[in-house]
Amino acid sequence: MKRRSPEEIIELGQELFRSLEDCRLCPQDCRVNRRDGQTGKCRSTAELKVASYNIHLGEEPPLSGGNGSGTIFLSSCSLYCRYCQNYPISQFGNGRIVTLDEMKEMMLDLQRRGADNINFVTPDHMLPMILTAVGMARREGMNLPLVYNCSGYQKLEILRQLEGIIDIYLVDMRYNDNEIARQYSGCRNYVEINRAAVKEMYRQVGNLKFDRRRIARSGVIVRHLVLPENLSGSEGIFRYLAGEISPNVHVSLMSQYFPAYKAPHDALIHRKIAPEEFQAAVEAFYGAGLRHGYIQELEYETV
Repeated sequence: MKRRSPEEIIELGQELFRSLEDCRLCPQDCRVNRRDGQTGKCRSTAELKVASYNIHLGEEPPLSGGNGSGTIFLSSCSLYCRYCQNYPISQFGNGRIVTLDEMKEMMLDLQRRGADNINFVTPDHMLPMILTAVGMARREGMNLPLVYNCSGYQKLEILRQLEGIIDIYLVDMRYNDNEIARQYSGCRNYVEINRAAVKEMYRQVGNLKFDRRRIARSGVIVRHLVLPENLSGSEGIFRYLAGEISPNVHVSLMSQYFPAYKAPHDALIHRKIAPEEFQAAVEAFYGAGLRHGYIQELEYETV
């Protein structure tokens, strides 16, 4: 993969920033003028807003199992997940407005503190500003792998422009049914959009590649959160991954669901998942022929 220069990254960031006058960064296609202070589904203007940044040790082992992942949590989100565990950030927009220089300094600070990567959490709606700051940080010596930690509800034309910039895609595959996705995350055509996005990410960076410490340097990790009542459709997702992406793609199978945000008032998702529900997802993982992943029980188990 040919690396993009700092100048090319800054130029792309500025180009996308200009497009915020008619915002179509994500599949919600709100077409509002964010540069004029209007907000769409992501409830964000053209200002860069960050909830927090720090060294994080709780990501999957190849991301944070060494010195830790340098996470930067962006405020707000283009989805409306009724069970979001980070809802004060994603739905209420908690955080502070920062300048491009401040974002650049966050990345340089995380590198100085020994982070193994820079991990942008929910970056889609802030992408123009993030890219500009990345180019600025690259010019000053920031050379860590970049992690795009996202919902999987991304546009192909935007993802294609990230080739040569993003090293690791940490991407959700949440649902195997469009109606369930609409009901629980407020998005349309989720399955088709999500599958096309994951395929493009895999085309760009492929399977995980590691350094001598088994810390990821590039590649795709697909996250799948098991929901109550099999609302996440695990079997269909795993069969798609094994058949259409690769049986060698790394999957993070997550059992950590709990009823947050609006979930306590929903008849189907008001409880944690039952052991047998998670076991069924584990069996679907192996049954589909997938070979590599991280199965979250009391802790992540590498397979």
